[in-house]
Amino acid sequence: HKASISGATQIRAGVIRPEVVVPRPELAPEDVGEERMDARGVEVGDTVRLIRAPLFGRIGRVIGLPPEPRQIPTESVTRVLEVELEGGERVVVPRANVERMEER
Repeated sequence: HKASISGATQIRAGVIRPEVVVPRPELAPEDVGEERMDARGVEVGDTVRLIRAPLFGRIGRVIGLPPEPRQIPTESVTRVLEVELEGGERVVVPRANVERMEER
């Protein structure tokens, strides 16, 4: 079997843990079930929580997904998204710095 390892997987509250992925070829896509269907990326209109300082914990709605990478304050160039925070403030943050919240 083949496997993939990532030493920098980001999960809730900014905690970083390694991840090992081992594909199971015996599972057909229809066998994966409903939980896999929810693994889509962030889309315009989704509610997100920001998980990095200085906006850690703030909640907002995605209003834009620029296709081109942008330079951020750390001088890195990365994919970003535009978020309108509760209260109306608009910010641009790296896509890796948000988690999609489940709609209730």
